[in-house]
Amino acid sequence: MDKKANFKDSLITYAENTWCPGCGNFAILNAFKNAVLELEKRGIGRERIVITAGIGCHGKIFDYLNLSGLYSLHGRAIATAEGIKLANPDLKVVAFVGDGDAFGEGLEHLIFAAKRNIDITVITHDNGVYALTTGQYSPLSPRGFRSPSSPKGTIEEPFNPVKLALQVGSTFVARGYSGRINLLRDIFVEAILHKGFSFVDVLQPCVTFNNTYPIYNKLVRELEREAESLEEALKLAEFKEEGIPIGVIYRTSSPTFHELLYGDHNPFKDRMSSSERLEKVKTLTFSLS
Repeated sequence: MDKKANFKDSLITYAENTWCPGCGNFAILNAFKNAVLELEKRGIGRERIVITAGIGCHGKIFDYLNLSGLYSLHGRAIATAEGIKLANPDLKVVAFVGDGDAFGEGLEHLIFAAKRNIDITVITHDNGVYALTTGQYSPLSPRGFRSPSSPKGTIEEPFNPVKLALQVGSTFVARGYSGRINLLRDIFVEAILHKGFSFVDVLQPCVTFNNTYPIYNKLVRELEREAESLEEALKLAEFKEEGIPIGVIYRTSSPTFHELLYGDHNPFKDRMSSSERLEKVKTLTFSLS
């Protein structure tokens, strides 16, 4: 077995994979493994890559990747990723989220992470359904979607996740499709290398409760170039009958939150030693008044 194969196998854990056969999550998992391999080639070791995940089918990816991180609460993967990044800005932090997880329970965290330009990557497993809890409609389900929680069809209009990410200040925005694994790998690499808040919406069919493979296989179109302006990017974010654009949609440069907060300081690297802290404590005086 060659070194490349050994490397990929070493990212596998002992956990049994319980995703449904044909689930788009398999492609996201494999694309991310390949992205880690590419990042290694570019000098970013796996010890610098930290992951978080929310609750849902997407969250199981945390069990299947042999990487450091924290399995978060429902809707809190992004908040957890922010904390990790601020504790050690040298880390590359990736938050895996579901569409219900991030756009329902965790929407406020997504908006403020983008607004602040926190230097993390958010990967949305966008299947338009709460699949782990047997198929209820999510904030991204299309209007009319029939589910256990909307038996006559949901009457709500869904968020457009890419459009929302652009409007709240994300400095890197992309859309991928689990049926185009090589492009997905490349998007992940570019998103993680980007300095600033990176948002990747992955169209990911749920074969059990929302099988969108026939739709996406017919409509997805790879972008030939990135948008040159926010206005152009917002147009590319739209779902149109003639096609759904996938690829890197927009990127721009802006100071990151930790740079504005710390400058060159790194709380992890620049912290005092235990002995230094003890000496500082000894110099303190306490008043009982």
